[in-house]
Amino acid sequence: MHTEGHLTESYGLPVFDFPRPGEERAAVLPEADAVAWRIGADAYDSEESWPEAFARFARAVDTARVRSLVVGAWEEAYEDGPEPVIAALLEARSKLPALRALFLGDMDSEECEISWINQGDVSPLLDGFPELEEFGVRGGTGLVFPALTHRRLRSLTIQTGGMPADAVRGVAASDLPALERLELWLGTANYGADSGPADVAPFLDGTRLPRLRSLGLCNSDYEDEIAAAAASAPIVARLETLDLSMGVLTDEGGTALLAGQPLTHLKRLDLSHNYLSAPLKERFKEVLGRAGVSLDLDSEHADEDEWDGRVWRYVAVGE
Repeated sequence: MHTEGHLTESYGLPVFDFPRPGEERAAVLPEADAVAWRIGADAYDSEESWPEAFARFARAVDTARVRSLVVGAWEEAYEDGPEPVIAALLEARSKLPALRALFLGDMDSEECEISWINQGDVSPLLDGFPELEEFGVRGGTGLVFPALTHRRLRSLTIQTGGMPADAVRGVAASDLPALERLELWLGTANYGADSGPADVAPFLDGTRLPRLRSLGLCNSDYEDEIAAAAASAPIVARLETLDLSMGVLTDEGGTALLAGQPLTHLKRLDLSHNYLSAPLKERFKEVLGRAGVSLDLDSEHADEDEWDGRVWRYVAVGE
């Protein structure tokens, strides 16, 4: 199952934390192109701003060889957005000619809960770095993702506890002809998610994203509706991986998915963190597991409560 902990890999490279102030002088730094560099400040009471940390990084590392950057916490991310971070990166773009991967907001819950991370308009980063192949962002509060065009992007990941519907629609309307992997954590209405099945329909109808091979529509209150739509969605026939994990998936959606179009061509089907019954899980194993599909049906951490005569179920990542 996915988590919202720190990234350990980006662009096929291990993530390396650039040292804190003063520590870089004594540290043995890896080759500039051998790791994904994670640069962060402290979200609380930071002794330097993120742009200051990035300036130290640029003095210590040959930025012309850097292939992947992971933006960690910026100061007071629970109140302030990443605009100074974005401005610093754009100002340095001529010094980052090899940059191919960028992740914005790699914070764990001790630094800033995912629903507390203030984001903003991330499109200037994609416009400013046309050679990017991988882009990711964590945090949905204030997130803006307008429809855009990017010719080289192969992987797009947006992790939220509640993704604004306008941002979902913006991704859906974007022209991303090279995109092979898309993963959206749609989130829950309790933390600002306001999208619905109609907003994700463009990802499923097969008319866009001609090179898409891995689709994740995850962490959603309406995972049953997504699963039911995927049962007859044209895009599924050309996917290798379908990820409907982390959400409120019950037997209603699971039964519809299994009764729909054949899924035996998939290499992987991720339904982890689900509310499927044991008999339906066995049916998935019989139909797909025996056909060689790698299945994840883990539901160990999918909790439910009963209150006032109603059963309450939860997405994996909200707050």
